[in-house]
Amino acid sequence: MQWDYDGFTIEPFEAGTGLWHARIRRTDRKPVIMDGVSFAVLEVGFAWSDPIAAIADAAVQIDRLKLGRYATDAIELGERSVA
Repeated sequence: MQWDYDGFTIEPFEAGTGLWHARIRRTDRKPVIMDGVSFAVLEVGFAWSDPIAAIADAAVQIDRLKLGRYATDAIELGERSVA
């Protein structure tokens, strides 16, 4: 099961029996580069009781961390340009 949200694919995974977390990666599979550090995958969230809750929390984290700005190369290049 996975869900696409704001340029990212969210994939829940079970880290232990009944302990669900989520992986976030760009839909195009390119790394997210934040402050010069490259992340192929971001893992977020608490140990949720079901995969749907893990997905919902990951979507909240994408919004909270404003990850959408890292979803495409065009935006990444714009973030790095000097005015």
